[in-house]
Amino acid sequence: MMPITLNWEQIQPLIERMDMNDAMREAFIEYSKGNAVIPPVGELIMHQPPGEVHIKYGYIKGGNYYVIKIASGFPHNQNQNIKPGQGMMLLFDIKTGVPDAILIDNANLTDIRTAIAGAIASHALSIDDLESFAIIGTGVQARYQASYISELMNIKKIIVWGRDSLKANEVKNDLSDLDVTIETDLEKIVKESRLIITTTSSKEPLIQSDWIKSGTHITAVGSDTPEKCELDPNILSKADLIVADSIEQNLIRGEIHQAIKRSLIDYESIVELGEIFAELKPGRVHKDSITIADLTGVAVQDLVIAESVFKAYSAI
Repeated sequence: MMPITLNWEQIQPLIERMDMNDAMREAFIEYSKGNAVIPPVGELIMHQPPGEVHIKYGYIKGGNYYVIKIASGFPHNQNQNIKPGQGMMLLFDIKTGVPDAILIDNANLTDIRTAIAGAIASHALSIDDLESFAIIGTGVQARYQASYISELMNIKKIIVWGRDSLKANEVKNDLSDLDVTIETDLEKIVKESRLIITTTSSKEPLIQSDWIKSGTHITAVGSDTPEKCELDPNILSKADLIVADSIEQNLIRGEIHQAIKRSLIDYESIVELGEIFAELKPGRVHKDSITIADLTGVAVQDLVIAESVFKAYSAI
């Protein structure tokens, strides 16, 4: 039997009918309990033109499928009117190895599963009664994070900062159903916001340690390679709680990696998102705590979203 093959135009209407928040929380729980098999991330870095390819794969014990995901980012694609993100997810029957689905998603499924993780982490770790939140960055992930967090946390007011004011205004136009304000002063937006989501590909810290006020939660999703760094590593030594999606991955990539290699934090103090969702470890314990979630992307997220798409298509 041939696997189903879907392109993004076929996948998108299925996504709009799916709520994956609970399934994603459960996947993080299974991962943190040791019930997932996730090998190290495969990575290819290109230089002329610049590009990066991430290969993630794995399964949850007792599940029905395993997934292999290839997602790339080629920033110069924009010059040719090609989406920077490319890739696909491959879903296989775990008992036979038979391929069930080939999802040619142009990396959109990766963007969405990242946004879902950002939303559920922000919801779990930030203070209550927020009236607004800040998005740092102007790319595709900035838009997805804004949409998913706004919907889950019922917050309509969003402040956006970007290095390029034209791109920041494009984000505002694309999120016309939300109350979006553009802020050009990064220090001001950080000092005034208690929920901050960073979505850039910066290799130099953007947010400085002395800008962070008590009660702030940061969900950092942009730094997913050993080189990237959006936060001053001293922020992590200042934090009351540091949460990793995968401690194993975060030790070699992301904001936690940057702080550990400078001996600013002890990895034994880090907790995993799945441990918080499972209530095995406490999350935010005080309104004035500073908390950070460093999300580098785990293959169980790819498994959840690929399986959900396949089930939604099969139910038609």
